[in-house]
Amino acid sequence: MDYAGHFQQEAAAFEAAARQAAGAEAAPAVPSCPGWVLTDLVLHLGIVHRLVARIIGERMQQPPAMGGDRSWLSLAEEWGGWLPPGRAPEGSPLPGALLDWFGAGAADLAERFRAAEPGEPVWTWSPDHSVGFWQRMQAIEAAVHRWDAENAVGTARPLDAALAADAVGQTFEVMAPMRRAVAKAPRGQGERFLFRRTDGPQTWAVRFDGESVRLDAPGEPHDIQISGTASDLALFLWQRKVADRLEVQGDTSLLSGYFVLVPPL
Repeated sequence: MDYAGHFQQEAAAFEAAARQAAGAEAAPAVPSCPGWVLTDLVLHLGIVHRLVARIIGERMQQPPAMGGDRSWLSLAEEWGGWLPPGRAPEGSPLPGALLDWFGAGAADLAERFRAAEPGEPVWTWSPDHSVGFWQRMQAIEAAVHRWDAENAVGTARPLDAALAADAVGQTFEVMAPMRRAVAKAPRGQGERFLFRRTDGPQTWAVRFDGESVRLDAPGEPHDIQISGTASDLALFLWQRKVADRLEVQGDTSLLSGYFVLVPPL
């Protein structure tokens, strides 16, 4: 999959959605990110892009220092007081200059993705210490936050179907184990989930067994089956409110129980 291409496309679509709000008297709230306005979301994603660009550009092999020096962010002084995201002034407009800052950071990261080989070693927060990890992660994150931004200003388009299906698999391979470990989630008791894609052939059979998240053969028995498009399944797993678009069979209590086993961060 061309993760670098998906990243560039989704980052541009995110910026386009955010620019729809730039002329408003106040930045709109982001319903899928409670407590945030669109200014906060732009800051969040822009900071992530610059951090990843720094990791790749310097081929870091250790976690980057996150001390008081923020010069690498190239943030205007007035925006520094809005960090961490969630502190943008209520009732204030989304600055057009902040969107220019976002666009420059996204373009720089896209260029670094294109110039690097996926297998090149760099630091990541996962066991996969490669540029390819960041390409995949940032393509998915940009797509989800593009949906957030479009949802904040109007009607959100679904995620690209192929990228969304990949995001479902990536959730169980990467995100769920990390979130369980960080949040010290309760041990699994053998709960079995079957996620079935309705716009393609894939199914994912997931079992929570002790500390582990296991992908089983789809034919194994399951406690709950959750069916939907690849986009809706991916958005659900990122805790976006799309459950009303899913078909649920079996133990319906496990629909919300999933987020006890895999707590949001």
